[in-house]
Amino acid sequence: MKSRFILCLLAFLALGPRVIRATDSFSGHEVTPEGAWCWFADPRALHYENPNGTINRTYLGYIDVHGNIKAMQYDFITGRRTEVLIRSYFQPDDHNNPTFLVLPDERVMIFYSRHTDEPCFYYRISREKGDITTLGEEKKIKTSHNTTYPSPFILSEDPEHIYLCWRGIGWHPTIARLTLPDDQDNVQTDWGPYQMIQSTGARPYAKYHSNGKDRILLGYTTGHPDNEMPNFLYFNYINIKEGTLEDINGRTLSHIAEGPWRVNKGERFRKENPLVVVDHPSNERAWLWQVAETTNGKPAIAMVRLNEAKDSHDYYYARWTGSEWKKSFLANAGGHFHQTPNIEKCYSGGMSIDPSNPQTIVASVPVEGTQGRHYEIVKFTVQENGEVTREQLTYNSALNNSRPYVIPGSDRSPLRIGWMYGNYYDWIVSAQRKQGYPTAIHCDYAWPKPTINPEKKRIKAKDLTAKSARLRKGDFTISLTVKPDPQNYGGKLFSMGNLSVEIDRKTWKPIVTIGKQQYVSTNMLATADSWQNHPRGTNGDWYEPTPLQEVTYAVTCEGGVLRTYINGMLDQSIPLEKKQLVYGGTYAYSKGELRVYKRALLSEEVEALVSQE
Repeated sequence: MKSRFILCLLAFLALGPRVIRATDSFSGHEVTPEGAWCWFADPRALHYENPNGTINRTYLGYIDVHGNIKAMQYDFITGRRTEVLIRSYFQPDDHNNPTFLVLPDERVMIFYSRHTDEPCFYYRISREKGDITTLGEEKKIKTSHNTTYPSPFILSEDPEHIYLCWRGIGWHPTIARLTLPDDQDNVQTDWGPYQMIQSTGARPYAKYHSNGKDRILLGYTTGHPDNEMPNFLYFNYINIKEGTLEDINGRTLSHIAEGPWRVNKGERFRKENPLVVVDHPSNERAWLWQVAETTNGKPAIAMVRLNEAKDSHDYYYARWTGSEWKKSFLANAGGHFHQTPNIEKCYSGGMSIDPSNPQTIVASVPVEGTQGRHYEIVKFTVQENGEVTREQLTYNSALNNSRPYVIPGSDRSPLRIGWMYGNYYDWIVSAQRKQGYPTAIHCDYAWPKPTINPEKKRIKAKDLTAKSARLRKGDFTISLTVKPDPQNYGGKLFSMGNLSVEIDRKTWKPIVTIGKQQYVSTNMLATADSWQNHPRGTNGDWYEPTPLQEVTYAVTCEGGVLRTYINGMLDQSIPLEKKQLVYGGTYAYSKGELRVYKRALLSEEVEALVSQE
């Protein structure tokens, strides 16, 4: 009880008042040095606690400029932090961040897809409840059209299905119903996919949120604000029991399976559908950041209005009062937040609504500080009368803080907000802008850092050939740092007893062999860095992989579980059968630095081995 009280107090303080001194600076705490996300695929982070107290974890997902889709899991019970490599060598585009769904059996399902140029979704499911360090093999959901922005839901009125929303058919809001995973983790589409909306714009942008019971809230624009001026903002409910699209009062607008409902910016449409149109500026561009429910169950939207030149962005909080959409001005957000001029000028710093207190919005706002003008995270609270209070959460930052996200389910957790920190040049890595999106992910919680001791219980290099240095039982770590030959990529990395690791020469994937049993990784020892040499765009091509120039591959054995790491990121988690692993024998390994420990290193210690080489 005492620890729970402390966590709740920390959670309160995380969004609570802070006195800022001129000499202070705060830009959050680093989750990962390389990561970014878009804001149209959610939840990009999630906190899950179960009622019996056996699971209390936060998951934050992101993608780096090398095309690695990753997630950080923090376990509040054990205090362990682990960065998981979900998928290497993917399209290096920040639109491809993963999204999370906790299944009824408490396993975690992770969705991801390329940016509108491939007809499928990818997913992986944890083997263990609430533990993404135990991900199973990669699976696909095939579609007849290109996909992006997966947003998955399970609702209490239909707990036997997954409702997946995305930008799909005709670049428009699309929905399908999936079966729950079977014993092989396969899912089937048993309703849809269906296009829900047909706009006069080419690319409506949609955000989703569920009431957890029977409806999905849907907010969307006519099109992209780069292409639409003015640009309208709309709201509907998706009724999953009836398969219908509804207005805010529950009036049926369409049966989704019978075809999309058509929207436009005409005067007649607005008069006939006054409960559908949230915002209809005459000379500005509207875009949205999030849809949520207020405490009385009515919808709320975090939105932005941009002027014709797109160099002035105004943040608004729109909420339904029961008779009208009331909009509260929050702040001017300047222009685009990134460092490249004259592209993507509609990219604001970003906003997020706190799901547990939906009158609270965190936003990225330009502020003059001691280190210049940078985007800082600011908390806004909207009172019932529309009054807005403001509190700065980061301050005097050296670089920008952008795209904040209040983590769903985190109301009792001290880790409440994640955001991107650093410079940003483009949403995709390409020959035009090789830097892409080299941001870090930061958060508002400083977890206790373990003591890193790279020499504790390490077998000295000179003793590795000695009989007394052979591992005979218990926990251990074997780590090898090599520079593979790019002309002859592959072959054995190392072996000990009946355990061996090799790189497959065709796929460049690590294969762990224990006796006669093989465990093939989902991930290649390669990056998507070759995209730096190709044109900017989403043409559907898989460019050639770039082999890693240096690899630190580590294997730890702890409590009957073998874990493998690629350059500090968790790759595979292999539960061992009794007496499956045979100790002893000599170490055989490729040319490189071999480190052997008579203990299992923590993930932070494995990461430290990479930074030391």
